[in-house]
This record gives sequence, structure tokens and C-alpha cells, in this order.
Amino acid sequence: MFKEIEQQLSFYLELGVTHLNVPLQGAAPCAGTCGPAATLEEIRHELGDCSRCKLCHTRTHIVFGEGNPKAELMFVGEAPGADEDAQGLPFVGRAGQLLTRIIEAIDLKREQVYIANVLKCRPPNNRDPAPDEIEMCRPFLLKQIESIGPKIIVALGKHAAQTLLGTPRPISSLRGKFTPFGNQLLLPTFHPSYLLRNPSAKREVWEDMKKVRDKLKELGCYS
Repeated sequence: MFKEIEQQLSFYLELGVTHLNVPLQGAAPCAGTCGPAATLEEIRHELGDCSRCKLCHTRTHIVFGEGNPKAELMFVGEAPGADEDAQGLPFVGRAGQLLTRIIEAIDLKREQVYIANVLKCRPPNNRDPAPDEIEMCRPFLLKQIESIGPKIIVALGKHAAQTLLGTPRPISSLRGKFTPFGNQLLLPTFHPSYLLRNPSAKREVWEDMKKVRDKLKELGCYS
């Protein structure tokens, strides 16, 4: 098996490919050197006044993340919106208020969890994240996950789920299913902004979140 891997890597090198962007399904690639995990403060310092992609020209604030640095439950969304861009904090607009209520519905408080996004800067007019923007931001998200070490990650919406799982599958087929992700379990569900446009989907998200609540109890979290 290792000989086959060596031959495959040699083939990529012959093509001029020096790194691979697509992770193995269900595995969280090491974000740094596979040594001790960096602290969130160190990761934020590394991010700096980021100019790695074009979003630096249109953002107001970098939205790094917020919450318990050792949370057992982490939420990952798509990208900051207008309210988040203005305040520099994740999920503070209408979708954020709904996310807070969802967290409270599973008997937790917002400050007990950690909330971040795939992108750290707002795309203009809330358009979808571009592949190059995801490419630049994804390593910082993986480092955040490595630093926090949550037991469960809830991927909110298509872009968060597809980015973390390395799959083009639609959120409708991914949601509600736990998938191993490194040392964590990952469960995709609909984004709160989708629920604002489609209130009937709240029932499905509630079913997903009950699975999260039950799994946290099973793992002895927040006891």
C-alpha cells in the first residue's frame, strides 16, 4: 500500500503538483506541523491583518471567531454577513440570533460553545465564497478546530459542510448524519439564514440538534 502511495505522489510531482488541497474523507488534515496545537491567540496573530485574498479590499473587520476556547461543541458557518462585518463578531445578525436560540434549545449557552466561519471576511453582497477564498481561509479554520479540540462540530450549511468534508454533495444529503472528522464527529445541518427563508425546515434542524444533544450527553460533555 505504501509503495502505491509513493508511486502516486511521484506521479503528482512529475505533473508539477506540490501540494494537495482535497483531504481524505472524514479526516482532518494536520493544519500545522503536527506538533502541539497553537492557541487561538497565536492563530489570530498569524492571521494578522490578512491580505491573502481579494476580500481584504472590501471587508470592514476580520471575523475570527468567538466563544469558549475549549468548547466541546463548535459551530462552523459560511462567512460573515453585514452585521458581523460591522462588529467583527460571528453570527450577530438575525441568523445569529436564531443560532443562539438553537443553542439554548439544547440546554446550552452561547458562551459555552465556539462559533466560527469558513471565511473570516465578508464576501461583497453576501455572495457565495469563491474557491480561492476558501483555499486561503481553510487552514486557519482547521487550526482553530485543532486548538479547541471540540467533541462535535456542527457544519452550518452547504459551504461549511462541503469545505470540511471535501465533498460536492448537497447539504440535503449530508445533513443529520455524523461523520468522523479527525478526533471529532461532524454533523452538517441547514444554515440559520436558510431557516429564515424557509421556516418549515426548522423541524429538520431541531431533529439534527437533538442528535447533537444526545451525542454530547453520551460522550459525557457539559455534565
